[in-house]
Amino acid sequence: MKVEFAPLNIPLARRLQTAAVLYFVLCFLVLAEVCVGILVILVLRNYWFLYIPYFTWLYFDWHTPEQGGRRCNWTRSWAIWRHFKDYFPIHLIKTSDLDPSHNYMFGFHPHGVLATGAFGNFCTNYSDFKKLFPGFTAYLHTLPNWFWCPLFREYLMSHGPVSVSKKSVSHVLSKETGGNISVIVLGGAEESLDAHPGKFTLFIRQRKGFVKIALTCGAYLVPVFSFGENELFKQISNPEGSWLRTLQNRMQKVMGFALPLFHARGIFQYNFGLIPYRKPIYSVVGHPIPVHQTPNPTSEQVEELHQTYMEELRKLFEEHKGKYGIPENETLIFR
Repeated sequence: MKVEFAPLNIPLARRLQTAAVLYFVLCFLVLAEVCVGILVILVLRNYWFLYIPYFTWLYFDWHTPEQGGRRCNWTRSWAIWRHFKDYFPIHLIKTSDLDPSHNYMFGFHPHGVLATGAFGNFCTNYSDFKKLFPGFTAYLHTLPNWFWCPLFREYLMSHGPVSVSKKSVSHVLSKETGGNISVIVLGGAEESLDAHPGKFTLFIRQRKGFVKIALTCGAYLVPVFSFGENELFKQISNPEGSWLRTLQNRMQKVMGFALPLFHARGIFQYNFGLIPYRKPIYSVVGHPIPVHQTPNPTSEQVEELHQTYMEELRKLFEEHKGKYGIPENETLIFR
């Protein structure tokens, strides 16, 4: 294999962008483990005056990720996130105005390997979200497992993510004056195992819990398709039925999250590494689907709204795929 090295005279801006993206990847790969390691060292060294107050505070703060979290504009405004957004770059596209008197649920597709577009658009202050959707606050819902990790949970919450539990989503969507948006990457961990370049497989047919919550809270549903999300990394081939996919599925059921074996480019060469490829991401926000609040929705009502949502999602993809280089013959595959 011929190794393609990066040129030595790379502009400073591009170097900063690469460093920012590497930081993002390492945060989700090793920062949680580092935080656990720090606490273990504190306990082993018997620095009780540090870990006892923290664990005491953690006991009383445990449910914060289900109660709107604790975002911090300072961390969301770090300059590193501007370089992170510009690396790809990440774009947010609006197709319809939203009424701030309502609450909305954004279904984000596809998951990709790290849901990069979802984080860049809804967890930093450098996206166009506030300009496109004035009067709204977006909450990116993620796996509860991330908030079980001491110290890391504080860092994660400071950027805006909250738990994806039913209680958490209901809390966000129950704001009486409206103006809240729950952003849920509906395909979840299972879908990340199918995040291959050029593939458009979405795990949504059996995902109906979000529809029931939307009906219960009266939140309007909005499909979001992020073009370019699956182009950022390559995965080792893992087709359904292969030994690798079987192992990944078993591990996902045990741990609650998937372990895609991905790679992209390196810091000084473009052939292999953990830094995503420099591919543009266009997260297109579709038209809202009106939802009438139904405290006790029937299975028929859930099924009907679920079908409507899938139709609108497919329509969104078909309407915009040509603008972002998707061949005309490509279509979404719902699983």
